[in-house]
Amino acid sequence: MTVLPDVRATDVVSLHDRAVEAAGVAAEWADRIDAEGRFPSESVAALRRLGLLAAVLPVDLGGEGATLTELADVATVLGGACASTAMVFAMHVGQVATLVRHGGTSVAAARLLARVRDEGALIASATTEITTGGDTGSSGCSVEATTCGVRLAKETPVISYGLHASAVLATARRTPDSPPSDQVLVVCPAERTELVRRSGWDTLGLRGTASEGFSLTADVDPDHVLAQPFAEMSAQTMTPVSHVLWAAAWLGMARSATETARASVRRAARKALGTTPPAALRLAEVELRVQSLADTVEASARRWEAAANEPAVLESVATARWVNGLKVTASEAVLDIVSRALVITGIAGYRLGDPSSLGRIVRDAHGTALMVGNDRILHHNAKIATISNGRSNP
Repeated sequence: MTVLPDVRATDVVSLHDRAVEAAGVAAEWADRIDAEGRFPSESVAALRRLGLLAAVLPVDLGGEGATLTELADVATVLGGACASTAMVFAMHVGQVATLVRHGGTSVAAARLLARVRDEGALIASATTEITTGGDTGSSGCSVEATTCGVRLAKETPVISYGLHASAVLATARRTPDSPPSDQVLVVCPAERTELVRRSGWDTLGLRGTASEGFSLTADVDPDHVLAQPFAEMSAQTMTPVSHVLWAAAWLGMARSATETARASVRRAARKALGTTPPAALRLAEVELRVQSLADTVEASARRWEAAANEPAVLESVATARWVNGLKVTASEAVLDIVSRALVITGIAGYRLGDPSSLGRIVRDAHGTALMVGNDRILHHNAKIATISNGRSNP
């Protein structure tokens, strides 16, 4: 059954206002999603109804042609309500953007994008593999020819919201004889893909992303294997777009924690009229850090937009270092901000169930540095620094 977006959503109400409406639903369910450790189906249904899952599609494909700056704003608004919902949105948009920009003449890619437009289809990714230790730049599995098309069998440690997605975009070696770095992206529709759960997702935070491990087996047509090398897709679109939107989601978390801290300081001020609570100084420091993170997110989105049609720039060493650094910087910043907000709120923020509790956000914030581990990213930056000539351009 085709599920069309709410007409008023895309024709009348701004993207930001629709994000606020979806965030209201996400906030209502966030604590239950966290407590039950389940996919945020209610808030994702709101994203679908409000046309937010298709906003990244260009106008000529029936979308809104939303810019990365606009999509980052959506992720920030969602992040302030439910980090898991914001991360699902961010990861989905990264996959859709990749298909839009690199699907080429693939009929399978075009059909999937039409489902995003018409049904709000959710797209997941499988870019890591058990045998490669989480290195997204290499694959052990490969695309193999069959009598009916091609088959992909992949053992992956994580596919976020895999069981809730209409399709998974999975990486693999181009052929069984290809080197690990010669990767392609395979469109794996749910109806032609089997996911067998290898591991669960009972974590401290980001519990709603449902990032379980799976054995993935897909039997598809050759057209489902996108022609462009995955390394180019990753450098030009998937990684920078995803990292900008992740950082935007984390900015939303930081702002939410800061608002809770600000309310705590105001309560203290009302109890001692005419004085400035000691925690007000700490709040001022936190606000500066939030503004710095916001500036970083906005500048990063605009930097990618400026270079979006310049493959040589996006595939340069300088861009790789910037994109990697953004993820590390933003994840460290949100944890720092949330931790400082907890100090300001004191025991009230530490208590579970208290209106001022920061428990869920604190746990979610710790997850930001662990998903695609910062040490792995820093090691990659250290590696490419040894081959860089120090110039900012390719």
